[in-house]
Amino acid sequence: MRPDIQQLGLPMYRIPDTVRSTHGQDGAVVLDIRQGQMFNINLVGSRILELLKQGFTESAIVVEIGREFHVSRETAEKDVREFIDALKKHELLQDPGTNGQH
Repeated sequence: MRPDIQQLGLPMYRIPDTVRSTHGQDGAVVLDIRQGQMFNINLVGSRILELLKQGFTESAIVVEIGREFHVSRETAEKDVREFIDALKKHELLQDPGTNGQH
């Protein structure tokens, strides 16, 4: 039996309520209604965002991205870390423990 992959690793991040996204076969469009900004993201970024919304931890997302896209753990870790950092830079993701503060 597979362990609950959502619970591996560090606490979950939170997508603010002001962020909306639409996912398709080529990726996603993300809209931050508070800042009035729109972003286009590729398929891997779209999947990472979906997993974040489902409450997956960063470690669990790395495992899933590696499995789904057939990439090494090192590649998945780098891609997930860079994407999460970009989301935080644009205030599209809140760190655990910040209680909604940026």
